[in-house]
Amino acid sequence: MGELQNGKKHSLMLDNRQKLVITGAEDVNGFNEETVTVKTTAGTLVIKGSGLHIDRLNLETGDVTVEGKINAMQYFGSDGSRSRFSKLFR
Repeated sequence: MGELQNGKKHSLMLDNRQKLVITGAEDVNGFNEETVTVKTTAGTLVIKGSGLHIDRLNLETGDVTVEGKINAMQYFGSDGSRSRFSKLFR
């Protein structure tokens, strides 16, 4: 994916719905076995699934690897706002 306004690249690579490699991560806001929330240069990314765990985390380089069964991924604005429609599908 392309560069964003702050100059950092952000990309996702999903392998067989079991391994997600993220670049451009700025922080991990929270995680458990069903949800991982990562602040990225493109906004906040919420990953949902089962048996999720963070395999690798390097915020200096912006790399995060999440493993487990990944069922859904959704971005929210960089200000953390959510639309009315997205609130229906928590």
